[in-house]
Amino acid sequence: MCRLRGMSDIYPFHLFDKRPNTYGFSGLDRAAHLREPADWLEQIMAGEAVRLVPIWRSRTLFAEVTEEAPRAALLDAARHAAVLENATIAAFLGHHRGAAHVAVDVSGLEMIEALEMIGDETLLFDDLRRYGPLMERFEASVLAYARGLIHWHQRHRFCGVCGSPTAIAKGGHQRNCTSPSCGAPHFPRTDPAVIMLVHDGDRALLGRQAVWPEGRYSTLAGFVEPGETLEEAVAREVFEETNIEVQRVRYHSSQPWPFPASIMLGFHAEARSFDIRKNDDELDDAQWFTKDQLMDFEAIGKHMPSKDSIARRLIEDWLAGK
Repeated sequence: MCRLRGMSDIYPFHLFDKRPNTYGFSGLDRAAHLREPADWLEQIMAGEAVRLVPIWRSRTLFAEVTEEAPRAALLDAARHAAVLENATIAAFLGHHRGAAHVAVDVSGLEMIEALEMIGDETLLFDDLRRYGPLMERFEASVLAYARGLIHWHQRHRFCGVCGSPTAIAKGGHQRNCTSPSCGAPHFPRTDPAVIMLVHDGDRALLGRQAVWPEGRYSTLAGFVEPGETLEEAVAREVFEETNIEVQRVRYHSSQPWPFPASIMLGFHAEARSFDIRKNDDELDDAQWFTKDQLMDFEAIGKHMPSKDSIARRLIEDWLAGK
């Protein structure tokens, strides 16, 4: 099968001037032209190596889960035909180093049934966020991509216009309403969310939610509302949560965050007011912390956000003067 020239299958770090965030910059060639034929899967299976990326009820498949080197279990489709046959959803992700990668949803089976079908008792389904920061970049990114795309399919089985069932199209990157009188197309959606480190000279503003582990603090965040610019969303969310006004909002970086369906847009912003007062009930607490405190957060009984999060990067880069 002829393959058109696409994006490079090496990490596209030339697009970025910082250390990339976890789950992004996989180097995957999404090869959108291959999604067009109705028999896209048959064509791919006939022409090249295919790797299956199984998803079971939002969990991904791992082959090794040691703390040093957790690895994804990317299955050879030729050897695991039963997985493809029993999948309720199959979606083309793209190419990487000569192999097509296809996400498959096996949530219709019980976990033990899915693992027995795969036929390797050393594999297990687990939460990607447990291992994401420790994984090789491509594997972490492709697992996140598969998780997000399957999540969208699972929640869009019916048309949002007329309520009729939808059918998969375009290699899993579209669902079409099956009603002849409607036929509305539906496309995967990612919810934009701003996440920001607000600082005041030597201090940074962090908050915590009651549901988080004891002592964990993180940067403020919230979803972008219709009609807002990103800068306005930053200012509104900070004010709603802490009564702090900001200025000089500067973009830092972005991160795919399919937990379940967001793109995190990271910013740094300067404070222009300083007295904290919670204007809503979203936060359990919010405080100013000095750089010295943050450099040894554990010593004061506090904990940073998880290592796979852009929140952690925003804090670390601010501490480093970046």
